[in-house]
Amino acid sequence: MADKTTFTPDEWNQLLQGVMAAGIAVTAAEPSGLWGMLKEGLASSRALLQAKSDTGSTQLMTAIVESFESSEGRNAARDGLQAALKGAKSGEIKGKCIEVVRRAAEIVDAKAPAEAPAFKAWLLQISTDVAEASKEGGFLGFGGTPVSEAEKATVAEISSALKLA
Repeated sequence: MADKTTFTPDEWNQLLQGVMAAGIAVTAAEPSGLWGMLKEGLASSRALLQAKSDTGSTQLMTAIVESFESSEGRNAARDGLQAALKGAKSGEIKGKCIEVVRRAAEIVDAKAPAEAPAFKAWLLQISTDVAEASKEGGFLGFGGTPVSEAEKATVAEISSALKLA
């Protein structure tokens, strides 16, 4: 079973960044305003909490969640993702985040192939949860669509990057 010791420190940080980037890519695809962004951020956090308590979670997923529970892990993920996104224009953030997700999946494919399917499915679930967290195009919570076309397309791009589609 894979855990933090299976990976180099740089690889581990890239896995943490991939988890964060799975949700951020969807948010960047169609920004939902302040409340929508808060809901989408909470959806990403809920996915982490669920992975910790879900009996179907792998040892790798549990270790990643444990890293996010420490300030060191959160800071490493945030700092690495900020470096990956540095200089990106708003229209480029989604693509750069999808690239971070793809790299994380490749690392797990190479170092922990038995855990790769569950890890990839988890990243896709995070992006789906974020897409479904807030209605798009409504006014004060009325109207709008549950998932915009841009968010659907982004989830599909993430699935493709994870080689799930």
